Amino acid sequence: MTSRTLPGQPSYGAKPLLKTILWVGLLAGSLDILAACLQAYLVRGTSPAIVLQFIASAAFGKPAFFGGWQMALAGLLFHFIIAYSFTALYFLIYPFIWGLVKHIAIAAIVYGIFIFVVMNLVVLPMTKLPPIPFKWDKAAMAAGILILAIGLPVTFFARRYYRQGETAPPV
Repeated sequence: MTSRTLPGQPSYGAKPLLKTILWVGLLAGSLDILAACLQAYLVRGTSPAIVLQFIASAAFGKPAFFGGWQMALAGLLFHFIIAYSFTALYFLIYPFIWGLVKHIAIAAIVYGIFIFVVMNLVVLPMTKLPPIPFKWDKAAMAAGILILAIGLPVTFFARRYYRQGETAPPV
């Protein structure tokens, strides 16, 4: 059995890059949506279906809240598209930044904050969601979830992937 990677990407072990990104994206996306649903339930008593419909409302507007399970499913799909995008981005830039990310915890914090900034300053303003006033406590909670749920597993597994049989990835 041979190892395959994306075109132009070197192989760094037995696992192909795409397969690794798919598994890590699934893990990070699952941890993130689980944390978001748990936080919404504990703070506001909001059900996971409403959380997912809120995500769908970014594309469909207020009708998403009346769309039932179909809109919740659409929200879950949108969520995983975003989670996979940030997972793939980190895996693809890792060979160029590996020297800057010697400590997993620091890399996870920086990447989690990067995701928070991109989502809040680039992605969300382009959606149908109304502007949400900035509050430090809510921002810290959201950034913390992104750091732990996406930043930590993505940075850990990217390092692990690229270090399989190598001391450092070539640039």
